[in-house]
Amino acid sequence: MKHIDYIIVGDGYAGLFFAHQLIKNNKSFAIWSEGRKSASQVSAGIVNPVVLKKFTTFWKAQEQIDFLKDTLNEIESYTGKNYLISSPIHRIFHDENEQNLWLKKSDNEELSSFLDKNFDHLEVVKNNFNTGKVNQSARLRVSGFFTDLFSFLEKEELLVKEKFDYEKLDASSGSYKDFKFKHIVFCEGMGVKENPFFSDIAVTPNKGHHIKVKLSEAIPNDITIKKKHFLFPTDNGLHFYGGTYDREQLHHHVDESAVTQLVNGLSEIYPYDFEVQEVNFGFRPTVKDRRPIIGRHETFKNLYVFNGLGARGILNGCYFSKSLYQFIEENIPLHEEVSSERFK
Repeated sequence: MKHIDYIIVGDGYAGLFFAHQLIKNNKSFAIWSEGRKSASQVSAGIVNPVVLKKFTTFWKAQEQIDFLKDTLNEIESYTGKNYLISSPIHRIFHDENEQNLWLKKSDNEELSSFLDKNFDHLEVVKNNFNTGKVNQSARLRVSGFFTDLFSFLEKEELLVKEKFDYEKLDASSGSYKDFKFKHIVFCEGMGVKENPFFSDIAVTPNKGHHIKVKLSEAIPNDITIKKKHFLFPTDNGLHFYGGTYDREQLHHHVDESAVTQLVNGLSEIYPYDFEVQEVNFGFRPTVKDRRPIIGRHETFKNLYVFNGLGARGILNGCYFSKSLYQFIEENIPLHEEVSSERFK
């Protein structure tokens, strides 16, 4: 029987950022990974402090941005790489009204550090009313982040490549197969619906598609372009464009109407030929109030859930991994806004 402090179930942003908290605090653990690409692994990796439809920000945006930078610096100490790409978002304005609203919002104390007052005009793409730059926005190099962290975890013999079997879990004694654990944290995204201990948490799937395209005319490579969706270069010479949001078409295959939506959206801003090379989709675990769900099982006090990261998986997963760790190890109460208790 192997004795460890933690079992983590799930290998998306929630699971990996929580694993980092354990590494940082010298806790022993093992993380279960099914080997399927999660919504996190096919995400855009956008780090964005602004809601770009309404030009507003969100709860603890600056704190989350700062904490992410610090955390990625810490992760660099054992992977040798920093995965944050300084590629600011340039939001294409639809008309003069949006320009004026942007300028008005930029005077707001919460938004002044994010909304740049100087507009830019981009080459190649259509932006008749120019673009607004989101300061402090960036991207995570998603593929490298997951590949390198999985390699590190595997090298350290912390990665268990198999589906977690709930029937083999004895929560009362704190044992699972050949493991004896103090705590288990479920970070399963929409997989939580198969979890008999937390299947009732209030997350709903939001299906997102993106395409990877080959462009015939080069666009600026040091920025992320946004109108309906995000457009930016990937490491293999293609460009990412996406993603969609769909709460209705939840089947586990590509929805051609979503692909059409993306092709049409890209055609609106990119007037040259392009070829779709790849289509991906995933299911984001979303919550009605747009806040994560973190908490402890009512009966089994050694079982925890970390879910509902939604479209801000990177920021939410990173920032609230520490909150969960402090809740478990230091008995520091969770924020009411993210605690699973808020639904009772």
